[in-house]
Amino acid sequence: MKKFLALTLLLLCVCNTGVLAQNSTSNTKAGTKQVTKRGPVFRATKDQINQAQAILKERGFYAGEQLGKLDDATREGLRKYQQAEGLKVTGTLNKITLEKMNIALTEKQKSM
Repeated sequence: MKKFLALTLLLLCVCNTGVLAQNSTSNTKAGTKQVTKRGPVFRATKDQINQAQAILKERGFYAGEQLGKLDDATREGLRKYQQAEGLKVTGTLNKITLEKMNIALTEKQKSM
């Protein structure tokens, strides 16, 4: 009886180990998503967008109103500015673009 019980426990352990091994390798197969945690998202303030729109307008890259919103016309102007300045063309007011425009960053933005 003791041998039967020991054999049963051994089989359960072996099966459990096999299932755990299969689950750990199935998470790394091609086609599965690996969830990575991203850091904080860089966002320009309304005042920074206004300043950028003024600079873009002065340089002839933007003809719209200075509303402090990243509308399609502002994004297109940013793309033209970034290309003219040799920056990565994103159409967004990222840290590098703000620094190139000499627009002051907030303390939070500086640490990003």
